[in-house]
Amino acid sequence: MSETKLFKDYYDEELARWLAARITAVHPTFDGQAFVAQISPQLDGKEMKARTLVFTQAMRDHLPPEYPAAWAVLQATLDAELTETQGVFNDGWHYWPVAQFIELYGLDDFDVSMAAMMEITKRHTAEFAIRPFLVRYPDRTLAVLHEWVHHENPHVRRLVSEGTRPRLPWGMRLHQFIADPTPTLALLEALKDDPAEYVRRSVANHLNDITKDNPTVVIETLARWQKTPTPEREWITRYALRSLVKAGDPAALRLLGYGDVKARLHTLTVVPTVVNFGESVCIEFELQSESEEAQDLIVDYVIHFVKANGRTAPKVFKLRNVSLDGRQHIHIRKQHLLKPITTRRYYPGLHRVEVQVNGQVLGEVTFELVMA
Repeated sequence: MSETKLFKDYYDEELARWLAARITAVHPTFDGQAFVAQISPQLDGKEMKARTLVFTQAMRDHLPPEYPAAWAVLQATLDAELTETQGVFNDGWHYWPVAQFIELYGLDDFDVSMAAMMEITKRHTAEFAIRPFLVRYPDRTLAVLHEWVHHENPHVRRLVSEGTRPRLPWGMRLHQFIADPTPTLALLEALKDDPAEYVRRSVANHLNDITKDNPTVVIETLARWQKTPTPEREWITRYALRSLVKAGDPAALRLLGYGDVKARLHTLTVVPTVVNFGESVCIEFELQSESEEAQDLIVDYVIHFVKANGRTAPKVFKLRNVSLDGRQHIHIRKQHLLKPITTRRYYPGLHRVEVQVNGQVLGEVTFELVMA
């Protein structure tokens, strides 16, 4: 895929013609010309998910009306399975409307749809398509997933973890697992030592999702896994706890070997103390060890940004991980640019900056942001 072309722009008339040719080759009565004519005028001005929906709806309108028969046609168009554990979006992106077809139109035909998702995920992904089935048929779907944790194909095993993530980006929230992650933890238990790093990364991302709502459950689970540590489990632990570590959660930091801080700050400053939007502030300080022993430290800074209502909300930024020898001191300097970004609105007022070490705030300063 081209690095200069937006992902949404791949869902265009060219793809419609390609899909029409593929479907017509296995189902000659398919009206490919009408399929393309239906899709093309609807694409301009739409974002990616809306574009894929145009394709999916056109498939519904032009394929056989019975869902099993429609899926049989689509299955006949599938390419060979992916041989690499990566590439579900780079190599299988054109199957997104096919997966969405299952998600939207296959919910009343459980067995056909589960078999279809297994085939799709070997070539693209069914992590979005499976979520409505987990809502309507939780027990039946989980029973299938407990079989798939042992599947020979790593894409199918990854689907077990990725498809059940409670807060999957772009996917519908699985509120039953946000409230109680126990059913999915049983699946992750079977995947924690998976031979594919691709699958283990999904396990770590899933656990990181759970930390947003049930952090104690994740810490207890990982602590139990660490009783018989392996390099792979240690990697999962670090990656799964990344949000809690960034937030300075003491229990997560202890599990990773970061103990209580025996250090203090000297000469913490922020310059300038009044800054115009679009300019930067310089945060500078000395960190002095107060221990005779070496200690591993995670040093972050927190900016409490002013919101529209005048209150503030904290945002943690990574600085560095350091090993500080006994009584050693280090000098740290960080330039922070206050520039427009899509994920934050800036407002004028007094902003607080904190230096956080192993989750513990050691000092703070303030600066005033002036908007043009």
